[in-house]
Amino acid sequence: MSQSVPPAPQQPQQPHQPPQGSYGAPAPGGFPAPGGFPAPTAPPPARQGNAGLAIALGVVTTLIAAGVYGAVLKAVDGASIGYAALAVGALIGAVVGKVGGRNAALPVVGAVLGLLGLYLGQVFGMALITSDLARASLAETVFSHFDVVHAVWKEYLGLIDVAFYLLAGAGGFQVAKKLGA
Repeated sequence: MSQSVPPAPQQPQQPHQPPQGSYGAPAPGGFPAPGGFPAPTAPPPARQGNAGLAIALGVVTTLIAAGVYGAVLKAVDGASIGYAALAVGALIGAVVGKVGGRNAALPVVGAVLGLLGLYLGQVFGMALITSDLARASLAETVFSHFDVVHAVWKEYLGLIDVAFYLLAGAGGFQVAKKLGA
């Protein structure tokens, strides 16, 4: 004897409605649902900056970074430190880029100020060392005997310092460019 199986109950039919699902979820039949993709949005507005203020603050940052770098040089008896040279340029570039915004000239300004900051830092460090050795005040050493300080700087300048200047300039350029965008 065969037993008959009762038919499975069918669900009531509803009128056709587009499925509501996640982004790009396929509708019945395997095709994307109409309107499954969001409408394109406008790009964010370009960040505005103040180039004049960026340069002014970059100069102030250059002087501060040079002072700190000079103090570090004195502390390590004139031995240059590559990471510190890169930090001088990167710090200056960060200030210039953040304040200046998107301006094509500011990365170049960051590189120039990075080089200047490293030079001033090295000269300041040599002035600190020279004033200690000569037992003279720093002001007297810098203002009355700058020729001696500059001669000491030239004497200590080596091939590795070229790499440090490249690091400082590149750090100023790259960080200003990235943060200004």
